Amino acid sequence: MITPEMQNVLNFYNEGLALYKQRKWNEALAKFKKAIEVKADDGPSKLYIQRCEHFIETPPAADWDGVFTMTTK
Repeated sequence: MITPEMQNVLNFYNEGLALYKQRKWNEALAKFKKAIEVKADDGPSKLYIQRCEHFIETPPAADWDGVFTMTTK
């Protein structure tokens, strides 16, 4: 059974992921941050916060397919 808290995290995360895939970095970032407000240790949301911040600074090419390519180890 999913707790109401976790359901909120999942809702914010899923909304953020949909926006992320649409290249709406700022809006996605806000959703992932909302998820973190509910559950501070939500790893997936933290990861996507970093990715959104990266793409805000350095947007991917126009033919971006949604894949995040690691450039460092």
